[in-house]
Amino acid sequence: MAKKSKKHQGEEGARGARPNKGGGRQAGGTPATVALTAAGVAFTVHSYDHDPSHPSYGEEAAEAMGVSPDRVFKTLVADVDGALTVAVVPVAGSLDLKALAAAVGGKRAAMADPALAERTTGYVRGGISPLGQRKRLPTVLDDSAPAHDTICVSAGRRGLEVELSPGDLVGLTHATLAAIGRA
Repeated sequence: MAKKSKKHQGEEGARGARPNKGGGRQAGGTPATVALTAAGVAFTVHSYDHDPSHPSYGEEAAEAMGVSPDRVFKTLVADVDGALTVAVVPVAGSLDLKALAAAVGGKRAAMADPALAERTTGYVRGGISPLGQRKRLPTVLDDSAPAHDTICVSAGRRGLEVELSPGDLVGLTHATLAAIGRA
């Protein structure tokens, strides 16, 4: 599998990185990478050849990048009491729906209809990023994330991941930190 990495930084001190100008999808960019560039945070893009037959998008990403599955986080969209909510949890585990509901003050959570999740976020399943979504949704990041200097999340399409600090992800998505992952 081919993989590429490219380091990006905000305009301050950027060397060889050219910020995207304007909104929307740019050549080689996604709404997630455009949002990161506009925010001026440091991030690294990792691309790899996606295998449609792989049983898990997240595990495939971790394997292709040679990164521990504890540092690669999947983005899931759930319905909490009728409101769509984004959950970001390590690919090494699963989402605790009851804990997600509690984290946002809800009573009941279920996985959202995939077509509704795609329409609302503007991304396809397996490529939903917590960043640059069409409609900003309440976001909860598993509280294991700050244990790592950087984590990887989808950059907005299958075969493309972005690595950034958990603090930057929380700041850009206005996420709540909570224990929503299960091993």
